[in-house]
Amino acid sequence: MSLQVWLAFIVAAVLISLSPGAGAISCMASGMRYGYRRSLPNIAGMQLGVALQLLVVGIGLGALLAASTLAFNLVKAFGVVYLCYLGWQQFRTEPRPLQLAEAAAGTPRALLVQGFLVNASNPKATIFLLAVLPQFIDPHAPPLPQYLVCMATLTVVDIIVMSGYALFAARVLRLLREPRQLRWMNRGFGGMFVLAAGFLALFRRA
Repeated sequence: MSLQVWLAFIVAAVLISLSPGAGAISCMASGMRYGYRRSLPNIAGMQLGVALQLLVVGIGLGALLAASTLAFNLVKAFGVVYLCYLGWQQFRTEPRPLQLAEAAAGTPRALLVQGFLVNASNPKATIFLLAVLPQFIDPHAPPLPQYLVCMATLTVVDIIVMSGYALFAARVLRLLREPRQLRWMNRGFGGMFVLAAGFLALFRRA
């Protein structure tokens, strides 16, 4: 992969990561509830989900997912149900100041799994990568090193962007201390999870 192609992919990776979606909502919600440091397993889980998406595209399963209506709908249905579940959990969360929430439920393993499932259960991301990634792969060069470079680049960019979302939520929302304010923030994030599920449910393959 040439330097010029790699720089172009970095731009694409930044745009992909910055685009509003379930990942950004999950990072902000965990940042609000647990603080930035406690949100790191959630961000790490998202990278495992991204790695799985790239693996699926790299070995050709992405093409199968794009071609098979049943496989596509099954993955999409799981993603929609899971996002709705996260929305309901967030909506019914008891309002706690951030300092107390940091010590509340939300183990690193649970946050890691949550982040992984948010990204891994999104067929929209698979279809998007299937359409975008081949544009940066040189068919005349060995594919594995190129996919590894793309995976490392996308992972680093996504960690930076998602850390920004989580840090913003932890720092800005730390100012919210009244139970009524925190309750409405929880409901707001819960509603955003459900809204993301609605957008995913409406997504159709080209």
